[in-house]
Amino acid sequence: MEQQAEWTKLTVRGSRDDLDVLTAVMGMLDNGLLIEDYSDFPFETGMYGDLVDETIKNADPTRVAVSIFVAREKNLSEYIAFLRERFAFAGIKWGYECEGLREEDWAESWKRYYHPITVGDVTIVPAWQDYRAKDGETVVRMDPGMAFGAGTHETTRLAVLLLEETVKAGDRVLDVGTGSGILSIVAEKLGASLVRGYDIDPVAVRVARENAAANGTENVFFDTSDLLASVETPDGGYDLAVANIVCDVLLRMAPDLPACLRPGARLVCSGIIEGRLPDLREGMTAAGFREEKVVSENDWYALRFVLAE
Repeated sequence: MEQQAEWTKLTVRGSRDDLDVLTAVMGMLDNGLLIEDYSDFPFETGMYGDLVDETIKNADPTRVAVSIFVAREKNLSEYIAFLRERFAFAGIKWGYECEGLREEDWAESWKRYYHPITVGDVTIVPAWQDYRAKDGETVVRMDPGMAFGAGTHETTRLAVLLLEETVKAGDRVLDVGTGSGILSIVAEKLGASLVRGYDIDPVAVRVARENAAANGTENVFFDTSDLLASVETPDGGYDLAVANIVCDVLLRMAPDLPACLRPGARLVCSGIIEGRLPDLREGMTAAGFREEKVVSENDWYALRFVLAE
């Protein structure tokens, strides 16, 4: 019987003009990037003769590919959902392909490696698994589908950790780039009285609504929005905002965030790599925020800021 590959080659393809974005986002998943860019290759000179493979000779110099190798035990579905969300916010056209995983296994294989995940007193449970909650445990049932946010990625766990410390009973919470809706659902279960989650991807919004219904939430609402463009703000502003998205997107919306928040409100940012910490801190300071806390896991960081009163 054919065995599933130990590693899956995950490749994204796009325009040469978007190479910096493609490599930056793929680099968030793995540092070992394989980049195919033939824009500067001297095809016209013929200097390499038969030494050059036909695939390279026929390559379109306006197109590029960036690949990483994903270990079998990793949640490949979560990786792809992560890419879909990040590239949607970046507004670029892209495609992907996987080598090493049998196509007929794709839809269900990742579920084998998705098990209950505990962050503090919050436990994220696959929707299809039986699970009995312990005393004092907050249980969130998730089926991420094609949206990012199953709890297996470091950025999600870090955001949950800070939410658990930050959400107070009665808080009104804004979730930008909600993905599967996991952070919105966690916020309500921790005591928030109103949570609104927004995503640019209609698929993510649909998945988030399904997850909210499965968790029996009453005060969580989802809709589409390009960052803050269509956000509905309650009188007096939100008490807390959370955004698990890339640094460039956070910086783009930073100047507009204070208008959605009350003075003294908190902001939780996740999805940050170490090299972008200075940029994030500078941008948030300029927008009127003060850093309160930073947490990290592996090469990922999440920060909590407070808006000046």
